[in-house]
Amino acid sequence: MDVILLERVNRLGHIGDTVRVRDGFARNFLLPSGKALRANEANRTKFEAQKTQIIARNEERKSEAQTVGQSLEGKRFTTIRSAGETGQLYGSVSARDIADLVKAEGFNVNRNSVELNLPIKTIGLHKVSIALHSEVSVNIEINIARSHEEAERQARGETLTSADAIYGQDEDEILDEETEVSEDEAGEEQA
Repeated sequence: MDVILLERVNRLGHIGDTVRVRDGFARNFLLPSGKALRANEANRTKFEAQKTQIIARNEERKSEAQTVGQSLEGKRFTTIRSAGETGQLYGSVSARDIADLVKAEGFNVNRNSVELNLPIKTIGLHKVSIALHSEVSVNIEINIARSHEEAERQARGETLTSADAIYGQDEDEILDEETEVSEDEAGEEQA
């Protein structure tokens, strides 16, 4: 089906372009969301008559998205999840979860804006891209951890060891405890 684009669509075209797309994509996404019109003579003349208004409305949405993007760019969001000893999550963090985290901070982002190919399934820091407009995209960081302390250590850039995962302690604390035990054992052997 041929359609006239009313806004820029990634990997498809710009405002006013007539492109051929699959019928289902046009009927189920482009036409209902107002991103395109069927390419026929009546719609072509309608588009030409409203072209300046469409471009102005698109520029207004783009400037709003840029304003939000400036305050959102580079922000870090933290979520606490259950995970195994190896850092594998029991479940995953999806685009919907990320959108909810961002919304909780007061930004208007829907799950379709979160560009996440696969759900996140491990703890750690993860970069995620959010498309606020077809021409405005920002990057945020998601800090996924088992506890608030672990999240703080990850944010500082400290690496976690398997002992941290098991005992929730620093490796130095564990070594100190082991040293104290071995010194006590040595004292008992001498007596």
